[in-house]
Amino acid sequence: MGLPEERPAGLDSPVTVKVIKYMAKAQVAAFKATNGRIGNKWRIGAGWKKPVPTLLLEHVGRKSGKTFETPLLYLEDGRDLVVVASQGGLPKNPQWYANLAEHPDTRVSLKGEKHRPVRARTATPDEREVLWPRLVDLYADFEKYQRWTERTIPVVVLEPR
Repeated sequence: MGLPEERPAGLDSPVTVKVIKYMAKAQVAAFKATNGRIGNKWRIGAGWKKPVPTLLLEHVGRKSGKTFETPLLYLEDGRDLVVVASQGGLPKNPQWYANLAEHPDTRVSLKGEKHRPVRARTATPDEREVLWPRLVDLYADFEKYQRWTERTIPVVVLEPR
């Protein structure tokens, strides 16, 4: 049986959205409490058999001014870290992506390393073309998410600053 070409409707239900938010909050809390020993790997979906490294991205709300932390899968690319604004293939980009556009200077936390200063920028189309296959190799579900949405899922490069 092949992968569905359309995003399953149940993933958009208010209950599922709420569960995902609570899971993310729990992951952030565990990551912070253990300096990343717990919560530094994503083991859901394609990550079940091939766990993916996870970081905490700090971002400032463009409207609220509040600081948020979001767990994201990441790829190391030299000194840069690369994250994906997939939001599970939803039609809209995640809020953190718009927040970074407004406030690109931010910090990330990695296992054993708190508050690495980075500057976020969207990968150019040429960069995305090179990075995307590596990201799909890291986490195969990114390919499925791209099929589920009409938007081009942004790839974000976090450069050291």
